[in-house]
Amino acid sequence: DVVLLLLLRELPYSCCVCESREWREAKRDGHRMRGLSLVALTTSFLRSAPRASLSWVLLGVTRATYSSAFSSATPVLWGGTSLNTPYFSGKTSTTSPLLFKHLAVRTMATARNAEADADVTHHVAEDVCPSWLNPERTRVLTKHTTNLAQNDKKHEKACIIYWMQRDVRTVDNWALLFAQHLAQTCEVPLKVVYCLPPPPPAQTVDNDSHGNTLPPKVWDMPMTERHGSFLLGGLEIVERELFEKGVPLEVSMPPDRNTVGSTLKAFAIDQKALAVVCDMNPIRHFRSFVEDQAAPLLDASNIPLYQVDAHNVVPVWHASPKKEVGARTLRPKINKLLPQFMNHFASFEGNAHMDNEIKLPPSSKKSWKTFRDYLNLDSSVPPIDWAQPGHEAAMKQFESFCSVGLKNFDTLRNDPNHATICSNLSPWINHGHVSFQRLALNVRALKKHANGTAAYIEEGVVRRELSDNYVYYMGEDYDELSGAAQWAQDSLELHTSDEREWLYTLDEFERALTHDDLWNAAQLQLVQEGKMHGFLRMYWCKKILEWSESPEVAL
Repeated sequence: DVVLLLLLRELPYSCCVCESREWREAKRDGHRMRGLSLVALTTSFLRSAPRASLSWVLLGVTRATYSSAFSSATPVLWGGTSLNTPYFSGKTSTTSPLLFKHLAVRTMATARNAEADADVTHHVAEDVCPSWLNPERTRVLTKHTTNLAQNDKKHEKACIIYWMQRDVRTVDNWALLFAQHLAQTCEVPLKVVYCLPPPPPAQTVDNDSHGNTLPPKVWDMPMTERHGSFLLGGLEIVERELFEKGVPLEVSMPPDRNTVGSTLKAFAIDQKALAVVCDMNPIRHFRSFVEDQAAPLLDASNIPLYQVDAHNVVPVWHASPKKEVGARTLRPKINKLLPQFMNHFASFEGNAHMDNEIKLPPSSKKSWKTFRDYLNLDSSVPPIDWAQPGHEAAMKQFESFCSVGLKNFDTLRNDPNHATICSNLSPWINHGHVSFQRLALNVRALKKHANGTAAYIEEGVVRRELSDNYVYYMGEDYDELSGAAQWAQDSLELHTSDEREWLYTLDEFERALTHDDLWNAAQLQLVQEGKMHGFLRMYWCKKILEWSESPEVAL
């Protein structure tokens, strides 16, 4: 049996006497996060070792800690056990094992119930979902849910709308496939809309707590030509693919960031939408577009809004009901659910179910120059040649990786001297041009290079989806220092006034004008190629912290 130590956050880590590596790691990370409740700490262990047979609990507490932590509550909490008993002096004892067994059972049940209660996600009803879609992959974001089986199927102008945001592809897209299923069920056409991200307003100057000027955040800076070209290029390809399936694509240009939801709602009303399906993006601005703006407006108009996590293999809200402390706590949860969600995609048929051919405007008349002008792109960062947008280009890059880099991926992926080992698929994955679930299915189907395959799926599923977990559950603060663990915040604050040997401005960082040749090389690769080797990113980030006036400025 695993020996479980239930320690309050005030207890020092040195008090732990533990025979379980998993629990020791969970306790260590839990101790760093002040305010972590006993239930949350227990839950962390239960999640990391779900098959553990836990029979009873031992508490190893020094006399000094016991006196300060429990004080006069000793007789009440521990049945009158004296501080001088062998049990609390760290020696072997058989004192009152039934008391601790009872405590363990109650705590385990409370922990599991707490996590169950925390998952209040409302999924689409099973009778609405097709057999190939897990209901847990969906969320219902409106109170109003139309009984689609009883809608007026004879309404010629009714439709189902897919609001495309993060997953810009027609292949292997769970959200698009679910929207197609609803359209087929209701015998109405499917339509797709994409809302371009409104350019940022005029920048304002902010200062940190020490008076240092803070650089603007990425969201508050104009989109670069490199980013915008890849985005629009992917949309053009999607429009052609949709056109071939008889599905129209509407690209809207909201007046500003506060009107994205109303723009979507106006389009849904104009098209007499029976329902709107959207994909999932954990970034706060996109969540605001969906949850704060669009959802209430659609709900008031009696139009249900369904969200589908088409980006993660295991839906972010189902993989864990809370922010995980690291990959080691998320990994067992993901691995437990992978067989349930790592299934093959249905085929995208578009509007093939419609008897009458849908009249679409010629694809060539779409004003892509107008969209480019609307985005107000920053031309100082030009496009790159090695990464072309679209699903087809992504799969070509993937095939190249499988033939060259996969066999050594487990041993050489962290060596920057081997440029062909990593997949270099981040541009396509991050822009939603390819589903990592497709890549995982295909790399498994090769049935070779077992170690490389396992390492690749670990990086692409556990590690990548850990980032979504962090952003999703941090809400507004994921890019603030308050999003860090408390021990990290304390350490940064402690060393804020330390003298810096080197200090650089944002412009010097951008132009790679530091004293460090390795750092400069990494920055130049980012500027010239649009990417940086994964192992060098950690070094690159840490040096920005070391060479900036304050942690706030560095972040």
